[in-house]
Amino acid sequence: MSEVGGDVGNDQIAALAGRLRARQALGRSEGLNRLFDYLAESAQAGTRPKEFEVAAAVFGRGASFDGAQDASVRVAVHRLRRKLDEFYSGPGADEAVRLAIPKGEYRMVAEPRPAGPAAAAPPRFRRRYVAAGIALLLALNLIAWAVFWTTHGTERALARAQASAPWAGLLKAAPPTLLVLGDYYIFGEINEAAGTNRLVREYGINSREDLDAWLMDNPKAMGSYRDLDLYYLPVGAAFALRSVVPVLTRGAARGEALHVVMASDLTPEMLKRNNIVYLGYLSGLGVLRDPVFAASRFSIGETYDELIDGVTHKAYVSQEGGPSQGGASGGGATRRDYGYVTAFKGPAGNRIVVIAGDRDTGLMQAAEALANPDALKALARTAGAADGFEALYEAQGIGRASLGGRLILTSPRRRMNPWTSQTDQSFPAG
Repeated sequence: MSEVGGDVGNDQIAALAGRLRARQALGRSEGLNRLFDYLAESAQAGTRPKEFEVAAAVFGRGASFDGAQDASVRVAVHRLRRKLDEFYSGPGADEAVRLAIPKGEYRMVAEPRPAGPAAAAPPRFRRRYVAAGIALLLALNLIAWAVFWTTHGTERALARAQASAPWAGLLKAAPPTLLVLGDYYIFGEINEAAGTNRLVREYGINSREDLDAWLMDNPKAMGSYRDLDLYYLPVGAAFALRSVVPVLTRGAARGEALHVVMASDLTPEMLKRNNIVYLGYLSGLGVLRDPVFAASRFSIGETYDELIDGVTHKAYVSQEGGPSQGGASGGGATRRDYGYVTAFKGPAGNRIVVIAGDRDTGLMQAAEALANPDALKALARTAGAADGFEALYEAQGIGRASLGGRLILTSPRRRMNPWTSQTDQSFPAG
């Protein structure tokens, strides 16, 4: 290794690196943290590693490593540089001295914070602004739906629905309401040699951070998979929105109190400060998953297409997740699906309502039931006066068209605090 000039303070590098590690600024990727530690230690030692040295020390490459054919080191360093930029544009914006990796080099340096106006946010945050704009447009569209419904003779039915559980408690609660949509992350696979490009949905990779972590731990795959900042919503969510949004947005003031966020962007802090209404698949609950099932009588079976009743041990298996059971086949076969509803207190006295389905038909049936005053009356009659309850609906459908359904089970939630209990929940990949 060649020696680095004396312009870098070794003690300063060590102190800055220690602070970043303590704040877990690089996430949970072992590979990314390993690269960071190696470059920080090299800077502290006053050395400037070569590309093949990084490949050997961090990624275990042998003497046959050829940087012209293997871009893993360059890709990894680029990801680390981007992580540092994101940290110093966000949580570390007040740091007077920052760690950086000069372009085209494999060394770490300490630099003073740029003077003058704050540096432009990196692409990730610009994309978040775009996402926020899309969410705002969606919210305005939902309010327009509410206006349509209230001007077409449904005002009395909406008022009855709003006066029923679980909506009455939620609409009276002081915090604003977050409408959370269960979304899914997809990324791109690029094989230039084979001339193929495709989108990939991988159950174990549910965010850009997950993809970064996976690539750092599987460096041979670097260059083959790319973050495209793409997410998708189940088709059933659109129909569920049509049913539920009018109940939440009746009246101008109520419409202004409703905000839309994707489940992939929902944080524990948001769970404390807002009422939450979730619409989506059971597999898309995200950070809501553990508190929902901690006090539930149900558990997830081998897949998210199966709910197991812990009291009766009966399995409720959706037929929408694969070939029809009983020998039925083809797009015209009637299939059974399940919708799940639960309502309970949030960690700060706010209200949580979850309307979910194994698949589209169950989700649509559950949403329709919770917007129907007669169905809500039947639900209240069987659920009792419990502060927290859950219900299971069976739905029949062809394709994504719901042909109707029925309430098959209601139950109070178990008497435990799902926000403080240390649960040992295990879930299939989803």
